[in-house]
Amino acid sequence: MPLLPSGEGLTPRQVVAELDRYIVGQKAAKRAVAIALRNRFRRQKVEPALRDEIVPKNIILIGPTGVGKTEIARRLAKLAQAPFVKVEASKYTEVGYVGRDVESMIRDLTSIAVQLVRDEEAAGVQGRARELAEERLLDVLFPPVTGPGFTATAGTAGESREKLRAMLHAGTLDGREVELDLPERGPGQFFQVFSGQGMEEMGVNLGEMLGGLPFGKKTKRRRVKVPEALELLRAEEAAKLIDMEHVTREAIRRTEQSGIVFIDEIDKIAGKEGAGGPDVSRQGVQRDILPIVEGSTVTTKFGPVRTDHILFIASGAFHVARPSDLIPELQGRFPIRVEMEALTGADFVRILTEPQNALTRQYAALLATEGIELTFAPEAVEEIARLAQAINERTENIGARRLHTVMERLLDEISFDADERPDKRITLDAAYVRKQLAALVADEDLSRYIL
Repeated sequence: MPLLPSGEGLTPRQVVAELDRYIVGQKAAKRAVAIALRNRFRRQKVEPALRDEIVPKNIILIGPTGVGKTEIARRLAKLAQAPFVKVEASKYTEVGYVGRDVESMIRDLTSIAVQLVRDEEAAGVQGRARELAEERLLDVLFPPVTGPGFTATAGTAGESREKLRAMLHAGTLDGREVELDLPERGPGQFFQVFSGQGMEEMGVNLGEMLGGLPFGKKTKRRRVKVPEALELLRAEEAAKLIDMEHVTREAIRRTEQSGIVFIDEIDKIAGKEGAGGPDVSRQGVQRDILPIVEGSTVTTKFGPVRTDHILFIASGAFHVARPSDLIPELQGRFPIRVEMEALTGADFVRILTEPQNALTRQYAALLATEGIELTFAPEAVEEIARLAQAINERTENIGARRLHTVMERLLDEISFDADERPDKRITLDAAYVRKQLAALVADEDLSRYIL
């Protein structure tokens, strides 16, 4: 088994090329994260004595909202098949800093890693799980008959069972209902909702204790149709076939060696040294984040997790504060700083048309399900981009996110009556775009609060 997921073997040029498929521009940011990812792969080839000394070079992405900061980090994690979690630094101060402790970001990352590995393991046992589920379902549909007066031969019973199996495969039994005894949530799982410091481990212990009591594991009889029954039984059998000890060990290893934590709005916790009031609270959060970024051990319900080699990518607009307003120790743990480029009207045109998940393609695909063939003329795309940029300049600049709200307003009428339209071929031009959006663009107050 490789030490890291295969995606981390991509060269920096390959990583940038993959990111280019979904994100327009931001060359410097893409290069920075590509190098960070490749360095993880390189680190695994270094001799063990030196390997542990090589720590990730964490990154701060500086730029306004909607320019692609989060998307770059999320796509990077997907490429590397790595556990990824996004947190907002400001959340740790919203409720007087008693809501969530900063270590919860590592607990969340580990839980995501466990789910990631469990899904991979489940994919490998699907065939066997379906076979076992099918046998259980056939037992329900055709229960074995024994006892006095039973004269059918084993061959006859076998033939009947195989006929039933053939009917199951052909879908003939899809309309039939069966009764199944399925597990339901018990008190053991209830206590796992605690996520505060120390409470997570307490929740696990209570769950284990109550799980062994008579009321800890319950089943409930449900009446479901055959296809749903087969799926429920398949999921139950797959869970039995998965070695959760192996899943947990592998998840912790991946968390420690390839996990990525994206800390958004880090500028919101930047406070000037020596200042009072809210700045004291912000600096307190920074000092609590510092040990996690430097390297410490966090207790999770799956076991202790070391944070030394987790990659941290922070981001912020830094309109008011500056990176230098962070405490010096935390600044030192984010040595790579990348200034994100502001989006232009030309960028909006590219965002609407070039990426594989471009909004124009998404809406065309959605309406195609209603038989609508939706086409955007080039001048229509340019007009959408121009109006989105104009609204950003007049109101709050939310970058590419503006395109989502503009597109929703633009296609409101078509989306509403798509199923009733006699003309199934629609081409949007610049005149239609101006007609649909002119009123909102002209009314500054309306565009501010609606768009």
